[in-house]
Amino acid sequence: PVQMKDPTNEFVLIREVELDEIGGPVYPRRDSFKKLIVENDARPPLAAYFGRILGGVRKLKNRGGVFEYSLKKRSYLGPTSMDAELSLIMTNLGQVQKGSFCFDPFVGTGSILLTCGLAGAYCFGSDIDLRVLRGRSTNENVLSNFRQYHLPKPELIRTDNAIYHRHYRLHKPLYDAIICDPPYGIRAGARKTGSKYDEPRPVLDEHRHDHIAQTKPYAVSDVMSDLLDVAARTLTVGSRLVYIIPSTLDFQVEEDLPFHECLDLVHVCYQPLSRVYGRRVVTMKKVKEYDPSKREVYLSKIWKNGAESAEKCANIRDKLIEAAKQRPDYEEKLAHRKQKRKENREAKKRAKLEANSNADGRAENPK
Repeated sequence: PVQMKDPTNEFVLIREVELDEIGGPVYPRRDSFKKLIVENDARPPLAAYFGRILGGVRKLKNRGGVFEYSLKKRSYLGPTSMDAELSLIMTNLGQVQKGSFCFDPFVGTGSILLTCGLAGAYCFGSDIDLRVLRGRSTNENVLSNFRQYHLPKPELIRTDNAIYHRHYRLHKPLYDAIICDPPYGIRAGARKTGSKYDEPRPVLDEHRHDHIAQTKPYAVSDVMSDLLDVAARTLTVGSRLVYIIPSTLDFQVEEDLPFHECLDLVHVCYQPLSRVYGRRVVTMKKVKEYDPSKREVYLSKIWKNGAESAEKCANIRDKLIEAAKQRPDYEEKLAHRKQKRKENREAKKRAKLEANSNADGRAENPK
């Protein structure tokens, strides 16, 4: 008999549909307002595939599997927390296994590092924002996420890639994988240690033990140059760097992706997020030892077309807003989103008032 609850075997039906040049469906089933487009839904697929899921069941909803690590279940989240599924994919691309030394230089709330820990790796992370590393409380921080899944706590340091050499020893390669989601200014802007003043005020010796250094903007071109330089220095030969880079339609991998003489490109996986914007998961492998005396030469060759290539990854958020404003339905969608936000705020207020009213009623009429 068919057993829908906790099945022994699970089957899946995959429909192949026609895609456009950026990977989106030519005939989407739903419009921008999530309404079903009947004529598109009725179109037959190019092909259909039916099969049994191997290696265990998918364990949907609340029955474990990837959903067990869903962001909704985490004790600590931030606006840039990476979703569990993509984090697991990046961990696989990095070939992380039990005993691997893994490093995330933009650790944030630790979403990527957590999946490395689930694979049995020793985890190291750094971030420029001390508030994110400390978290909201002892029960809401990066370490609490690791405790939630009974994992050893990671080693965390407040620093940035621009001054990696000042906080770590560079005498030999250390990491088996570097996996990260660098900041590009879409949800959080990049910053590095430094002062906006030409002659900053010196820190007195008695204040150094708890001093938090000033920060300044970190150009996207420098973010990527420093990331590839640190990876080339600190990865063991044969180990991998995996990172995400956002891009628009005019982005060309061969021309605009940053490269390093010590790193070979292995994979570039593209995920469209809209008609004009997407992100690429890039995998690189260290193929030769780093020569510190050639550092300036390495850095000068990272961007093939110099500032022109770097600019295609910079200010993505501003570019998306400008592109959206050119669309004829921009004002209509903007008004719709404002109305939805207003309705959500009002619904939350009503729910809060009802909760307070119910609490007052219980206090006045105790059993």
